[in-house]
Amino acid sequence: MKGDIGVIGLAVMGQNLILNMNDNGFTVVAHNRTAAKVDEFLQGPAKGTNIIGAYSLEELVEKLEAPRKVMLMVRAGEVVDKFIEALVPLLDKGDIIIDGGNTNYPDTNRRVAALKEKGIHFIGAGVSGGEEGARFGPSIMPGGSAEAWPAVKPIFQAISAKTDAGEPCCDWVGNDGAGHFVKMVHNGIEYGDMQLITEAYQFMKDG
Repeated sequence: MKGDIGVIGLAVMGQNLILNMNDNGFTVVAHNRTAAKVDEFLQGPAKGTNIIGAYSLEELVEKLEAPRKVMLMVRAGEVVDKFIEALVPLLDKGDIIIDGGNTNYPDTNRRVAALKEKGIHFIGAGVSGGEEGARFGPSIMPGGSAEAWPAVKPIFQAISAKTDAGEPCCDWVGNDGAGHFVKMVHNGIEYGDMQLITEAYQFMKDG
């Protein structure tokens, strides 16, 4: 049995997204740079599931159905570029890399363009909702290579939060870094709201 999607990065967000995908009927291949983390996950939260472990990028890619979909849940910045650099020689034209971190949108613009030259699709997806959202339904803001959306859409819309009307809190945002741009604006509004709440509380408390 091959995986529907691979996820790299087994911190809490990565683990919870994988468990969410598993609950929604998708077979996930899980990888982490530290092999012990893979074992810990498989023998802990993922025990008894269909989640598949991979101990190298080669093994991860080999265990995925084509077109391969590989989602990075790692720290934004240089780490993302290093994983992309390592993955590209292992992938075929038409395969998809997804960055689910809080990446600066110009970096996503650059990666979409660079990978397009190699025939590989790139999606930058903002993921909102924290640890709880990742596990039971985040809001997902994908953007990048539009050609990749049909392959990723069933997974993302299945695992996302739903409105009262049952609509998924996930849809295509636009090309290049649009998804990460929307996540940046979302975070700016959220943190502004938090600041207003704390200041109002301070005024009421301290007079």
